[in-house]
Amino acid sequence: MKKYLLMAITVVCAMTMLMAGCSNKQGDGAMKGLAIGVMPDVDSIPIIIAQEKGYFAEEGLKVDVQQFKSAMDRDAALQSGNLDGAISDLLAVAFAKSGGFDVKVTSHTEGNYKLIAGKNENIASPKDLVGKDVAVSKNTIIEYVTDQILVTNNMKEDSINKVVIPQIPTRLEMLQNGKLAAATLPEPMGSIAVANGCKFITDSEQMGINPGVMMFTAKCVSDKEKELKAFYRAYNKAVKYLNEHPQEEYIDLIIQKSVFPAIAKTALKLPKYREAGLPQEKDVVDCMKWMNSKGLIKQNYSYEDIIVNLFN
Repeated sequence: MKKYLLMAITVVCAMTMLMAGCSNKQGDGAMKGLAIGVMPDVDSIPIIIAQEKGYFAEEGLKVDVQQFKSAMDRDAALQSGNLDGAISDLLAVAFAKSGGFDVKVTSHTEGNYKLIAGKNENIASPKDLVGKDVAVSKNTIIEYVTDQILVTNNMKEDSINKVVIPQIPTRLEMLQNGKLAAATLPEPMGSIAVANGCKFITDSEQMGINPGVMMFTAKCVSDKEKELKAFYRAYNKAVKYLNEHPQEEYIDLIIQKSVFPAIAKTALKLPKYREAGLPQEKDVVDCMKWMNSKGLIKQNYSYEDIIVNLFN
């Protein structure tokens, strides 16, 4: 009797251990969530489409997409631990690393930044802005693009009066209300301003500047590689959808979820999105040189310091 009882106990223990092992394996395989910060710009649209069309869910990934109106608020959320990653730019990445908060660039984005003059301004070129108020967001890609425009046109940085307005919608509103001579705006806000009567001067695309990126915390890259690869599979599905379907099919959804003004429905012309990939080394090097020359960072970050390749 004792023999049979011992055998029964042994079997029960073995089954319990097997079930526990299966449970652990299931737990180990479960996807962790990602929290992503986006801005009111065209860079964020594939993420919004991936969320709304269920592409993240198809990959077994839960993504919390959080909207921000300014780069400052986005970066504060990232450093406070409320975000795993964000639509961003190379400058923000360097600032974070320089401040002791390690982040990595995981892909390029499709951002374009336009210098737009007010509708009542007699401005046809950047040189017409000498001595005038031009709105930027300080120490961001917006100021970088603005400075690059000045350099290209043989203008000194202090030849214009930079007015710091961090929130993109506020910058657009002040420009349209005639309170600024010009402003540098991301898309689609630049096209919206033009549709409302403001004047296009130039943009980052014309100058071959491509500093927009997707960044994640180094901790996220280390702990959630599987989730990030699932994220980019869903992202690429969204890119395919955007490139293969007419804009009229999804523009109302984009306006609603991205908090774009209603005029974006007719003003917005989306780029041809690329599948996720790494930024060019030149874009990284040029940004770092600019930041070093202005004394914004002391470190000389290389391409390898900034980039992580998840596409191997």
